[in-house]
Amino acid sequence: MIKRISIFLHIVFFSLCFPYTFSAAENTTPSGIPIEELEQFVDEYAEEYIGSTVAGAAIIAIKDNQIVLSKGYGYADVENQIPMNPDTTVLEWGSITKLFVWVSAMQLAEQGELDLEEDIRTYLPEEFLTKLNYDDPITILNLMHHNAGFEEYIFDLLFESPEQLVDLEESLKLAEPEQVYKPGEVVAYSNYSTSLAAYIIEEITGQPFYDYVNEHIFDELEMNHSTMHLPVEDNQEITRHKGIGYFPGENGDFMESQSFYISMYPSGGINGTAADLAKFAQALMPSEPEKTSLFQEDQTLQKLLTTSYAPEEGVPGLAHGFWEYDGEYRGLTHSGNTVAYSSNMQIVPEDNFAIVILTNQADEIDLLFGLTDELVGRGDQTVRENLPPAAEVEGSYLSARRTFNGFMNLYAYLAPLDVKPMDDNEIELDLAGFKATYVQTSPYVYKLKSGDDVFIPSNVMYFHVNDGMSEQISTAYADYLPMDKNTPFLLISLGLFIWCMVYFLISPFVLMVLAFFRRRRKRKKAPIAKWNWLLMLSGTLLAVNIAVLIIRMLSNPMRTYSELLPHFIGNYLFTATSIIAVVMMILVRKKAPLSKMQKTGYLLTGFSSILFIIWLIIWQMYA
Repeated sequence: MIKRISIFLHIVFFSLCFPYTFSAAENTTPSGIPIEELEQFVDEYAEEYIGSTVAGAAIIAIKDNQIVLSKGYGYADVENQIPMNPDTTVLEWGSITKLFVWVSAMQLAEQGELDLEEDIRTYLPEEFLTKLNYDDPITILNLMHHNAGFEEYIFDLLFESPEQLVDLEESLKLAEPEQVYKPGEVVAYSNYSTSLAAYIIEEITGQPFYDYVNEHIFDELEMNHSTMHLPVEDNQEITRHKGIGYFPGENGDFMESQSFYISMYPSGGINGTAADLAKFAQALMPSEPEKTSLFQEDQTLQKLLTTSYAPEEGVPGLAHGFWEYDGEYRGLTHSGNTVAYSSNMQIVPEDNFAIVILTNQADEIDLLFGLTDELVGRGDQTVRENLPPAAEVEGSYLSARRTFNGFMNLYAYLAPLDVKPMDDNEIELDLAGFKATYVQTSPYVYKLKSGDDVFIPSNVMYFHVNDGMSEQISTAYADYLPMDKNTPFLLISLGLFIWCMVYFLISPFVLMVLAFFRRRRKRKKAPIAKWNWLLMLSGTLLAVNIAVLIIRMLSNPMRTYSELLPHFIGNYLFTATSIIAVVMMILVRKKAPLSKMQKTGYLLTGFSSILFIIWLIIWQMYA
């Protein structure tokens, strides 16, 4: 770690003293690391994480279309000590797969087969897009920019068995999300949007999307050790070389993950080697006078890599599906995560540099983003004068990429993005315990100054401020919107939930004890008692049902909606019996004299039951 910092400071010092030493013409990374020192730098950086937080990684760096570093770190199979190899180890690329959809779309646009600005309903059968709430057209560009307006829908995306897989058309119908934003207004990262674009390509070409990619990209670039076709077990060569995916263990060890399968494979289904992904990166930055084999005309490649969406001039946006990155030079990037694999690829066309990192570790960030940040550098952080006060952007925000319908809408409120001013020009961000400091460099544009690596992909944030109030944050992968429920409401909801769960899980045992003593004293049971028992039992079953639902989702969030349907039916059933019991208790309350304690107990149960049902309705626990 100390050596890494020393090297970095050495580079920064000399780049300040001799600004032309590390120009694009020199043989360096964009951040200024000499290529001859690159392997040592990466070795020392990776040493801190490999074997402790990361099982293995394959890393390839490209400069002037030549591979200048290709190396495996750690193990593809920890138990059998099989080393990671960039040329042969097959890993899951996750959402980097989406780039192949956008390249395919640009190929068809080049041929005049696809209009990027045409309403996509022109290309789709009538039974598609049944949950739109706006009449505005949705274009391929909207799909590329993730601003078609779709909510996040997490069910029916990943399956534990290949027998559960359905074709792309069926998966899109099965997991269609509701449109919750007006097209073009809010960026909310969407797997559905990308797979929908891939289906449009199927409709135009008459080929399964994976066949199209094999023919027009994989074969063209001789990417012979990668596949988009699922399940991968159908390809024995891929299976034989696939690295095992891991979760971090409790004692610093690595827990092997089971296999998962994705029907919406265009959004994250490629299994391949780092070397094959490097070929793709090279094809995006051909050395002159060579031409890319991805397109017929050079202008198409140039258009692909040109900014097609930006929230504000000078703020990173998207280039036809590639996320722009504010590095020493403009970068174009995409990362990916599957259940137990993580990936990142960034190309820097202005400096003819690219970095490819694949790992067999769930949610890895230190290598993917930390190392990439070290190699590509940071953009200009010169601070202008007379900037608006940071207090204007203070508040709590929710990711626009969230579920609006169903009980999963609750999850977004568990990890809001809190923004607090540190002084007139700096803010502190807190996201689920991860923290970072941003500095304002131009009006409402904040750049990452320091903090946890998880913030590196969002190293620039633009706050949309109107009349001194922040209405939206634009950043990579998903915008953020002001939280629509205030803190007191959330605290009351939490307290209510805890009270109802504890009350209905404990009270039945209290009732059983009281019933035991009543029998011993041979006291007659009041008519209202049986309805109180029904109400208590219904509340207890609701509490148990909700607890089991939460435990199942925490243990494995990759479930189909049909798996959870019994819980929702149970909630309806137990709510109905609760309401019946409350009504009957009201009707028979005067048929027998009740003690003060009995009245208090019955009222408490009835009141708790009603509050529990209200809580279930507010947080949509019935769907």
